[in-house]
Amino acid sequence: MENNPTYAAYASLILKGSSPKNIFEIPFLPIAFFKTQQIICKGQKIEEIFLSSGTTGNQSKHLVSDLSLYKKSFEKAFELFYGNVEDYCILSLLPNYREREGSSLIYMVDELIAQSKHEKSGFYLNNYKKLTETISELEAIGQKTILIGVSYALLDLAEKFPQKLKNTIIIETGGIKGKRKELLKEELHKILKNAFGLENIHSEYGMTELLSQSYSKAEGIFYSPSWKRVLIRDVHDPLSFVGNNKTGGINIIDLANIHSCSFIATEDLGESYDDGSFAVLGRFDNADVRGCNLLIQ
Repeated sequence: MENNPTYAAYASLILKGSSPKNIFEIPFLPIAFFKTQQIICKGQKIEEIFLSSGTTGNQSKHLVSDLSLYKKSFEKAFELFYGNVEDYCILSLLPNYREREGSSLIYMVDELIAQSKHEKSGFYLNNYKKLTETISELEAIGQKTILIGVSYALLDLAEKFPQKLKNTIIIETGGIKGKRKELLKEELHKILKNAFGLENIHSEYGMTELLSQSYSKAEGIFYSPSWKRVLIRDVHDPLSFVGNNKTGGINIIDLANIHSCSFIATEDLGESYDDGSFAVLGRFDNADVRGCNLLIQ
């Protein structure tokens, strides 16, 4: 703790000289600190700076000391939930993320595309027609495919080029502020399922300030790799926890954040469950809309 000046200062105010005896006594740093402070341990180099999709001057900045940790984290998580990336063609529909600098999501998808080694893998930006043709070709030969897309772009694709899919998994990553009318997550998934003839739409839950992802394969229930854990705090007392099956603020332990801060209090509302899974139910009223998590759930 003492190696991270910002976290150490915050934690000392919370702990008042005591030491945590269990994970529920560990101070969780409010995520807003990433907008105003340099969250990094002393003596660490800065290899990359990931930026949130907020407006300039209001962006979160994650100072990453070791990109290999991020790569190992998202590679292992992908393998855990989907198997060998080389079994898939990876298609990306992330126009706004692709068009700006410093996106951790783009870095991850770039790497997954390269590792898939499939000639059709790639970014399609706003070229919905070409993307649809590519998916049709892949479907015709029975190629396992993953389409990772931002919500508003997937809705555009569903409206303009619906088609029945059998071998394609759609993973939505949330929305972009101001691009579309806000939808309940259930509404979004219903539209996509109807347009593409799919039983389930998958989701990815990650953020600039973390180096690990969680995935949902159905019903908006997310699971995390073993080095990431979600705890639910009391909305009226942020230093207390409410336990499973109750709504509260989402706190995250991400051990991949070893060089920045592994204990983050997010501005998302959710519930955790007995099997370690969790659901994201919305945002705190006074929280800025997060670019990669716009949709009210």
